[in-house]
Amino acid sequence: MAEDSIAVVDLEKCQPDRCNYECANFCPPNRTGKECIITRNERYEEDEVYQGTDDQIWISEELCLGESCGICVEKCPFDAIQILNLPQELDEEPIHRYGENSFALYGLPAPEEGRVTGILGPNGIGKTTAVRILADELAPNLGEVGDEPDWSEVLEEYRGTALQEYLEAMREGDVTVARKPQYVDQIPDQFDGPTSALLEQTDERGALDELIDRLGIRPVVDQHIDTLSGGELQRVALAATLARDADFYFLDEITPYLDISQRMTAARLVRELAEEENRSMLVVEHDLAILDLIADAIHVAYGQAGAFGIITPPKSVKNGINEYLSGYLENENMRIRETEIEFEEHAPRSNTTGQSLVEYPALEKSYGEGEFSLSVESGTIHEGEVLGVVGPNGIGKSTFAQMLAGRLEPDEGEVDSRLDIAYKPQYIEIDQPMRVDAFLSTITDDFGSSFWKTEIAQPLQLDAIMEQNLTDLSGGERQRVAIAACLSEDADLYLLDEPSAHLDVEQRVLATSAIRRYAENNDATAMVIDHDIYMIDLLSDRLLVFEGEPAERGRAAEPQGMREGMNDFLSNLDITFRRDERTSRPRINKPGSQLDREQKNAGEYYYAP
Repeated sequence: MAEDSIAVVDLEKCQPDRCNYECANFCPPNRTGKECIITRNERYEEDEVYQGTDDQIWISEELCLGESCGICVEKCPFDAIQILNLPQELDEEPIHRYGENSFALYGLPAPEEGRVTGILGPNGIGKTTAVRILADELAPNLGEVGDEPDWSEVLEEYRGTALQEYLEAMREGDVTVARKPQYVDQIPDQFDGPTSALLEQTDERGALDELIDRLGIRPVVDQHIDTLSGGELQRVALAATLARDADFYFLDEITPYLDISQRMTAARLVRELAEEENRSMLVVEHDLAILDLIADAIHVAYGQAGAFGIITPPKSVKNGINEYLSGYLENENMRIRETEIEFEEHAPRSNTTGQSLVEYPALEKSYGEGEFSLSVESGTIHEGEVLGVVGPNGIGKSTFAQMLAGRLEPDEGEVDSRLDIAYKPQYIEIDQPMRVDAFLSTITDDFGSSFWKTEIAQPLQLDAIMEQNLTDLSGGERQRVAIAACLSEDADLYLLDEPSAHLDVEQRVLATSAIRRYAENNDATAMVIDHDIYMIDLLSDRLLVFEGEPAERGRAAEPQGMREGMNDFLSNLDITFRRDERTSRPRINKPGSQLDREQKNAGEYYYAP
């Protein structure tokens, strides 16, 4: 194979007991007597280093003819093989490879003292791998699989770069790090006890009380960790990380499960600690508005998910985000995506005036004296519309959704029980040892039809994970399967609670387009609860705004037009949005800036008209 190509075999998908080794039988080098594709047992014989079953395949990257051949890729019935050309401009060895025919990472971000460095890129591209290397949790092997890493070679690889000093200090133990994990919903599986105990064991700077108050988690400090919501876990994890006395802080996604106000609070806190206390932060994030606000510079990560990832040198925040959205990296002269990620230039859509699907009455729900209570005014959901739902966490949005879906009985008011609702809950719990395709086929008779593939499977990029078990899916993969399961049902109303959680920028665009197109093409009605302004902006015809005191009381008036609703919502948060002049993407105005003041004075918090 050419030096600029790699072969990747997904051992989760490779199922030789269900095929006849078509990949090996039709491989041109194999047909000439060479051993390009053989079993892993033949490759390693009695070597215990390899992982996988004896009869799964191994591909020689030296003998493989590369992507221009691709016969084994086409012949594999389980899509287990990728033969990929690396960018011609890439002139370095991988910093780490997980095994032969496995994922390879090229390049590392460079954390800088007293600054916030961002990483932007798709899921499965190596961002967390890079963080683990920099946090001294994974020893880089420079692609030499099976060998103990030689740190002198690693340091030589980065000699003369900004990373050299950091890696040397890390290797000598002169650098301390603190890392916030990506999936905070897994914290209760790793820690059993009161939240206070988790926080107290991380308080190395004596600043825990201030962090607890800034992040608004005082009410949950005495609760058991497994009773916390996703947003509470996210803020607890951030407080626990920032309470440590470290030289570098690695924050792997700080916005999932947080509402806009909480995201702003977290972003401001991280920026203040960097600027006022000279702390060094590296943040992996998919919320472009927050990344734009928080970072001093960003690295763009690109490549092929599950196969290889490349991390660029640092770029200015504005240029880096805009280049990523355009799909073309200027300094690298590299096209990373065939199409540009586009944002609507004109919002909102005109109000939907279709016939009524359901007229729900005034609803009341209380969880007991001194507990949370919700009051919702009567309203109408129109046929064929997408109704966006916004509001702080803990304000009753999910409670309202569950009452509509018949999963929760209101204290006052009665929802039309004849309404057939497909419901995707906020938190996705999957414990069935079942393949994705088998699971989805139990939901609809249309599974596998051209209609289902076009309307649901392709927009949500499900083909690559159809044969995986549900329990093996990542958070983003679970989210896409849950959205597909919801849209696959035959329903009057499709109710999706936080469909953007754990999705990267591209996946959010695709999921948004899938939901909107499904509603338009099938005259379907949907209600979407989310904190991603772009998703709400692109999806919604009207808006239902919740307000009140989180965890105490919530209320919602009837649905409004987009501009009226967003102005009400954002004015409560004291946040204004503008559109980027080049890409039209939503951007948060810097608090107190001239544009922020002008929009507030004009009462236009939701983009100046």
